[in-house]
Amino acid sequence: MTTAEHFKAAFRAHPGGVSVITADAGRGPVALTATSVSSVSVDPPLLMFSVSHQSSSTPTIREAETVVVHLLGVDELAIAKLGATSGIDRFADTSIWSRLPTGEPHFPSARTWIRGKVIGQMDAGSSAVIAVEALEIKDMTDECSSAPLVYHDRTWHVLGAASRVE
Repeated sequence: MTTAEHFKAAFRAHPGGVSVITADAGRGPVALTATSVSSVSVDPPLLMFSVSHQSSSTPTIREAETVVVHLLGVDELAIAKLGATSGIDRFADTSIWSRLPTGEPHFPSARTWIRGKVIGQMDAGSSAVIAVEALEIKDMTDECSSAPLVYHDRTWHVLGAASRVE
């Protein structure tokens, strides 16, 4: 028997990398934290993520032509928490975000960000799945010591040498 509670419990036990997605469809920037980001194809470079219909950021993300997906390390935990907190102005602190030359809001401190064009959307239950083609990638992983940030069982975790299994 599958219930919503069983389904949620199963995925709480499945860790996910932490990302923050930003967009602006002309009415101001939005951001949300997601653990559903996944690569789809290398050629062309495609990724996908899902957003809940209940999120206040979802309408803007669905209307935007482009988005920025920030792949976060532990040093960006504050940004992850910012994107996960409801009912606040996520862009009030102008010292932590800026706009790319193309206009999208982004968090420059993120170790990796991908600006992409939304190429497809699909309603899926209480969420929407968004497909994005990467247009520009800023990858600072080699220059930054920030270990990957992971979300597991409703808790933030860091991956490092001690978590390695061989």
